[in-house]
Amino acid sequence: MTGEAEGLGNIGFGYRPRAAWASDPAKTRGRLFPEVESPTRTAFQRDRDRIIHSTAFRRLRHKTQVFIAEEGDHYRTRLTHTIEVAQIARALARALRCDEDLAEAVALVHDFGHTPFGHTGEEALNEKMAAWGGFDHNAQSLRAVTKLEHRYAEFDGLNLSWETLEGLAKHNGPLIGPDGEGLGGPVPSSIMDYDALHDLELDRYAGIEAQCAAIADDIAYDAHDIDDGLRSGLLSLGMLEGVELSGAILRQVRELYPALDPVRTGHELMRRQITLMVEDVIRTTGANLDEIRPASVEDVHDAGRTLVAFSPSMRANERELKAFLYANLYRNPVVLKVREAADRIVRDLFDAYFADPGLMPEGWRGLLGKATDRVRARNVADFLAGMTDNYAVKEHRRLFDHTPDLG
Repeated sequence: MTGEAEGLGNIGFGYRPRAAWASDPAKTRGRLFPEVESPTRTAFQRDRDRIIHSTAFRRLRHKTQVFIAEEGDHYRTRLTHTIEVAQIARALARALRCDEDLAEAVALVHDFGHTPFGHTGEEALNEKMAAWGGFDHNAQSLRAVTKLEHRYAEFDGLNLSWETLEGLAKHNGPLIGPDGEGLGGPVPSSIMDYDALHDLELDRYAGIEAQCAAIADDIAYDAHDIDDGLRSGLLSLGMLEGVELSGAILRQVRELYPALDPVRTGHELMRRQITLMVEDVIRTTGANLDEIRPASVEDVHDAGRTLVAFSPSMRANERELKAFLYANLYRNPVVLKVREAADRIVRDLFDAYFADPGLMPEGWRGLLGKATDRVRARNVADFLAGMTDNYAVKEHRRLFDHTPDLG
């Protein structure tokens, strides 16, 4: 390793000076609504604090990850998942000598747009919104922090810095190509509308910090979905023996601790898996940085590829693990039965509110009969997306004679 990337191949998490490729809060591109900078906190630290104190952040506590919160006290929710992602993102940022606060902020805000009942709610709402641009949880996250949070006297949203919003919008990569067309389909209008006001450079790659948050998301749920699957009984250690990554770790754990009980064996598997994946990312990213040798964050934006990444072998193992989880956990008949009930709740609520916006609380009724169908539908989607699982069930029981059983 040479230059700025020197030492990244050696895993270590002690203090290191900021690298040239890091986002510098002193050089932030600012906020949509200019504010006086804090004398005690950087711009990215203020973003993190605003995110944590928001209503959307608190709601994550009662939103589904895989299992409905009522099914058990120890299953992950969107909030516990988010905290785990933030911890991993911060560790990666520290090792890669970029801004830990920015990486943490992007990780903490990345799931704000998720509906109740996880991806089930998102899919149902996307179908209901098909005639009006669909529904995308990433776009909804941006909408939440730029429009829907009403906490400040001078502006709607949280007025986060450009770097945090840029990372939120495109932490998984650019959204439009050189020709201006959306990559993988049209870019959601919520993102394009904000981009017209505050150019997020949707054709370029996000900074290193946002890339840390994106891959931390994969690392976190690959591990904790195994944990929740084992806890539920839908997965077993025996099933995981056939998965390359998890199986190799299990064999190592059993060789070292032959008398270890199954519960602790599962925990040992998960912690070792997270460590292996994090260390792989640091080594691979160090090599990528050494190859590109970015002299500034602008070089990262223009790199033409994601720099924070798994090695080819780990990427293959991670894809195999995801395929295993989809087949054996996410598509398990027990989970699908609950998803079917959750799907019905979201669809019923959308239809009811769209037909009669007066059923929504006072602050959500908006223009009522004066609104176009598009405005009315988006207003209903905003209201529904912000709901917790518990509130959605409560509202369904209020409006309908029968509510599907989620148990």
